[in-house]
Amino acid sequence: MSTEAAAGRHFHAAVLGTIAVAICCFTPILVLALGAAGLGIIAPYLDYVLLPALALLVLVTVLSYRTWKAHR
Repeated sequence: MSTEAAAGRHFHAAVLGTIAVAICCFTPILVLALGAAGLGIIAPYLDYVLLPALALLVLVTVLSYRTWKAHR
């Protein structure tokens, strides 16, 4: 596999991860899923995990985009 293809796959994976975490941060989807699974007690603590994860994934997305563009 070429470096360009790998960089493109990394970029697309980072974008999908960022979108997934953003959906969980800004909509009640995760809270409803946890409530349905009987784990609603941890819902108030989700921001301690999701917001840093969102910041990290945005950073990874930017870095992988720069790498992907450098290999094109």
